[in-house]
Amino acid sequence: MKKLAFAASVLALFAGAAQAETIGVSITNFDDNFQTLLRNGIAAHAESLGVDVQIEDAQKDVAKQLDQINNFIANGVDGIIVTLTDTSAADALTQAASAANIPLVFLNLEPSNVDSLPDNQAFVGSNEIESGTLGAFEACKMLRAAGKSDGANGYILIGDLAHSAAIQRTADVEQILATDMCKFISITDKQAGGWSRENAQNLMTNWLSTGTVPDVVFANNDEMAIGAVQSLKASGVDMKDVVVVGVDATPDALTAMQAGDIDATVFQNATAQGHGALDTVRALAKGEPIPNKVYIPFELVTPANMADYIGKN
Repeated sequence: MKKLAFAASVLALFAGAAQAETIGVSITNFDDNFQTLLRNGIAAHAESLGVDVQIEDAQKDVAKQLDQINNFIANGVDGIIVTLTDTSAADALTQAASAANIPLVFLNLEPSNVDSLPDNQAFVGSNEIESGTLGAFEACKMLRAAGKSDGANGYILIGDLAHSAAIQRTADVEQILATDMCKFISITDKQAGGWSRENAQNLMTNWLSTGTVPDVVFANNDEMAIGAVQSLKASGVDMKDVVVVGVDATPDALTAMQAGDIDATVFQNATAQGHGALDTVRALAKGEPIPNKVYIPFELVTPANMADYIGKN
């Protein structure tokens, strides 16, 4: 009887191991701060659930990312999560996963084919209509409160001209500035900074060389907002005279806000997105009905509520 009980326990152990979920994850770029937050969110949630995750770095390479997806499929993973290197690559990834009948979740960057995804695929992220809108409207109010409603000038730092989130965030700003309340703000120039702190710093240095100091800087992400701040401060500009707005509420941005350098950002909950992506792909693997868009709300962060967001990303 003891031998039978032992054998049964061993069989149960191996059965459990065989049923353990394995999720393949392809991340755009391990060197990107926000992508790192997403990756950490997935890994931490997977550990708490006892799910095995294989996380790969696509290094911003479309072909490399497709190879990773095909390798996940060949290895028989139960589901795949991907942060796209390029929205134009979504169709190829969708087709590969669909042909293998493996659930696929696009994380953070909304794919171009989001409205035609198969039933076992979905997007988990935030609604970009909220991101640029929240920050731009707050900047408008700050400038009016500073007595600049008779005219203000600014710059827009665009993440990537081909990136859907950057396109939408920039459009959000322009739509707010077209309203009666905020049309006193004019955009002197807008340029792509590649989401990079260094690139944004160089762009701002070039803009300042014309002799015009902006009243406001709208950055598509916090990294570029920080780069703009570094350039402004290096040029001796008093940050009390410039409103700087970013997106993401990263730890570095909140530190800059504490120092009085960044005036507003928009919290994009990387941890919740990572958790949501893992929960969604597991639900799809079980055949549960999931909407093709799962949104995690953006939240405005200012010095008044900043303390509530420290440590969240």
